Amino acid sequence: MSTIFFILFFCVLAVVLVSTAVGFNFLESQRKKQVKNMLRTVDGNAPEQEFSEILFEAEGAEDRVARAVSRLAWAKGVEVSLQQSGLNWSMGRLLTYMAAGAAAGLILGLKFNILAFSFLSVLALWIACGSLPYLFVRHKRRKRFAEFEEQFPEALDFLARSMRAGHAFSISLEMVGEESPDPLGMEFRALFNEQNLGAPIEVALANMERRLPLVDVRFFISSVMLQKQTGGNMSEILTRLAYVIRERFRLKGQVKAASAHGRLTATVLTLMPLVLLLGMMFVAPGYLEGMAKEPEGKWLLIAAITGQLLGYYFIRRIIRIKI
Repeated sequence: MSTIFFILFFCVLAVVLVSTAVGFNFLESQRKKQVKNMLRTVDGNAPEQEFSEILFEAEGAEDRVARAVSRLAWAKGVEVSLQQSGLNWSMGRLLTYMAAGAAAGLILGLKFNILAFSFLSVLALWIACGSLPYLFVRHKRRKRFAEFEEQFPEALDFLARSMRAGHAFSISLEMVGEESPDPLGMEFRALFNEQNLGAPIEVALANMERRLPLVDVRFFISSVMLQKQTGGNMSEILTRLAYVIRERFRLKGQVKAASAHGRLTATVLTLMPLVLLLGMMFVAPGYLEGMAKEPEGKWLLIAAITGQLLGYYFIRRIIRIKI
């Protein structure tokens, strides 16, 4: 009995030691990768994209496709969007997801004729399903920017109070990065790390503006650079900037409330014909079948769908007020 107990004890101890060693090696590799990215940003270069070890092994076919696509003009903007979204995706992974979605859309388009012409159904579903991963990236990017904008005034107040208490600007940046939640904390930690590793403040702020192309961030960078060149009370400048940003948010809330009726109207006018069409297909399937079979009816359906899309687009353009 004691022999079995000792064997089990040593087996568990070996598993724990191996797991601990693997965990420490993983954390060390992540730390080295983070330091390497920070050193790259000192020169004003973008940090390298992290590739999944499962999907992208050394110079696989998918990796070669990603490298070939990255040479295209629009690929740079997609890579920037991936970085700004906060997702740990590479260009190759995004292309894989888009290819899988396009294949699924092609199969659905061949199976279901949702539009008047089969070719249009295949094309529409192919484009729609293939673009879903990129739309998801854009959604995560907008959501991350919205969270950052919501946290930004509090961070400016924190900076102002820290500098008013006697801390240097770089130390205040470190404190904001450590005390604030992500995504704001991550961005300020990156800003502090770049400056701490020797990058000029101009380069670090330019990298921050590239990662966060927001009006409030441009205001912050302009204020810091102006104070650096002409002098002045930085804490007072940051306090006033936080007040201006909060007033912008208040005005945006008022505009959003005033345009709620227009946004609701756009949604109702766009969805009502689709709901009625689906209802008619379930209640009386043969009612629209003859129209869909006739050549003139098919063109009428295409014109109706095009008119709905154009109407929704113009209504959104009217009610979208930038502040």
